[in-house]
Amino acid sequence: MAPALDGSLAAKPGPSVTHPLDPLSADEIVRAADILRRHFDLGAALMFETIDLAEPDKAVVRGHAPGQPFPRAARFTVYKRGETGAWAGRVDLDDGVVAAVDFLPDARPMFSPEEFMQIEAAAKADPRFQAAIARRGIDRMDLVCVDPWTAGNFGAEGEDGRRVAYTFVWRRAFEFDNYYAHPVEGLNVAVDVDTFEVIRVDDHSAASGTFVPVPMEPINYDADLLGSLRQPLKPLDVVQPEGPSFTVEGNRIAWDNWDLRVGFSGREGLILHQIAYTQDGRRRPVVYRASIAEMVVPYGTPEGVHYRKNVFDSGEYGFGKLAQSLSLGCDCLGHIHYLDVVLHDLAGQPRIIPSAICIHEEDAGLAWKHFDFRTERTETRRLRRLVVSSITTVGNYEYCCYWYLYQEGTIEFEMKATGIINTAACIPGTEQEYGTEVAPGVIGHIHQHIFCARLDMEVDGPGNSVVECDTVAPPMGPGNPMGNAFKVVERVLPTEQAARRRVDFERMRYWKVVNPEARNRMGRPTGYKLETPSAVQPYLDPAGPSGSRAGFIYNHLWVTPYHPDERYPAGEFMNHSTGTDGLPAWTARDRPLENVDIVLWHAFGLHHLPRPEDHPVQPRVLCGFKLMPVGFFDRNPVIDLPRETNRASRGNAGPAASCCA
Repeated sequence: MAPALDGSLAAKPGPSVTHPLDPLSADEIVRAADILRRHFDLGAALMFETIDLAEPDKAVVRGHAPGQPFPRAARFTVYKRGETGAWAGRVDLDDGVVAAVDFLPDARPMFSPEEFMQIEAAAKADPRFQAAIARRGIDRMDLVCVDPWTAGNFGAEGEDGRRVAYTFVWRRAFEFDNYYAHPVEGLNVAVDVDTFEVIRVDDHSAASGTFVPVPMEPINYDADLLGSLRQPLKPLDVVQPEGPSFTVEGNRIAWDNWDLRVGFSGREGLILHQIAYTQDGRRRPVVYRASIAEMVVPYGTPEGVHYRKNVFDSGEYGFGKLAQSLSLGCDCLGHIHYLDVVLHDLAGQPRIIPSAICIHEEDAGLAWKHFDFRTERTETRRLRRLVVSSITTVGNYEYCCYWYLYQEGTIEFEMKATGIINTAACIPGTEQEYGTEVAPGVIGHIHQHIFCARLDMEVDGPGNSVVECDTVAPPMGPGNPMGNAFKVVERVLPTEQAARRRVDFERMRYWKVVNPEARNRMGRPTGYKLETPSAVQPYLDPAGPSGSRAGFIYNHLWVTPYHPDERYPAGEFMNHSTGTDGLPAWTARDRPLENVDIVLWHAFGLHHLPRPEDHPVQPRVLCGFKLMPVGFFDRNPVIDLPRETNRASRGNAGPAASCCA
């Protein structure tokens, strides 16, 4: 990086930035931070919550040709250490100026990964906390673990107007012990994250002197601590001797008939841009931008202070900031292409996560098959899918994010949730109304993981409409004399309030995005349907302090006209939010939705009553959704797959007959 004339570090897009949607490079982050330091002149007190790509206008992106120059700008959120409020705006990286800025006195920045251990250190240094630990007979503070949780809005003493972490406590028996097996119940600390002042130590057992015992049975997952492991199975190798069928140029991927661009942000994590399918030489856009824009994890117990466990892992921590490096042969199998991710720390310095994004292809089973019993001829085709994935660790949980593109036109998102369930302590063997005793004295409380996908659609172009499709059975009578009739009834969702919709199993309801101006050979609008197998029923009361902040969870579908500042379904600033921002507020304007540039928002997730089988590490559980072509193609789009037989396959009892020529 060469010094600019003003003494700053000049950003050079270079080979890593070749397209308007490429994430910010390390040089660009350095330049943005330098511009902001000069603008605010706060020295080391200036903290950088967010420096992300300010995505250009869609017309600029769509009109871009390789080799052409393009504008570069960054969105930012910064704040002064020790003071409330935040500045948010945009930095023009080409001109080197702050192009827009607003001070938001009530905004509370999200927690940064660097602050997690500082919060723990502040709690453990407080004499009141030390005394509470000693009362429980714990004599080694170095084995105490204090997890910071965002505090929400509960009107608790001393928390008003601050950026607060509310902590929960565990302990280890030794250095590498699984501390989630040993919850320290009834001890919580409220910490001001701007000053690291301990606001309050809540020892709920201090008055009575009676403590729920800390369960101390060792329940570990580290292979070095388990002692014995089952015999390994024989190798199951994914071998591609000729290499993969995809190509990667910068952040652009091309595979079979698909092409797309991969992005990443500190808040959302993995982002897919400009997903399109080429058919007969014509590139057909499907989705302009796809991401998981928010998630919330509400816990369902009123006991103690566990009601405060209601964390927005994207908006309060930054889902992308907690992404992990992936390991070849463990996290990813086959012929892998990795992409590094460049983010930043609180000081505005670039932070690289190597191999944070994995790209590979997988066998996806049968594509189609038919045996003609008259001619005794069989035609069989297998399907592949392209996989783009990343994995984020948020405290105790791992969230494994997988986007799949299938050869027959389907786009799927799958979340594989694993890691360690959050635990609390109980008297062993007691009845648990709001959870499951997963080990003696260890409770896993009932909870949900509710995600919200933001799907900026462009099916055959930007002018789209959303159609609700319900299956109905006419009453038995003249029009249905045998009582066997049922049909699909469609209605266009004309405005935002009409498009606040929920799944209805009795009607087999689904929604499709159509382009009224693009027609298939039957004269019908081309479209994609949203399949919603993981819709969940929320149980938070919308009037409660947690439910009021999570308005997006109360409908499975929301639709808005595209607006560049409507990015996150529960609002821009989630830490200590009030619920006045986000989808309920935006859609109250009831803007028209027919034949316009629309965004789908789909709330989905997991309803989780823990099992003993989920401890000490939860086997992955799955949720997700699909976008499936419906009238987008004129016929089966994989009818032209060539005949292929996998020559590496072997019959266990001898040679097997080939099913394909």
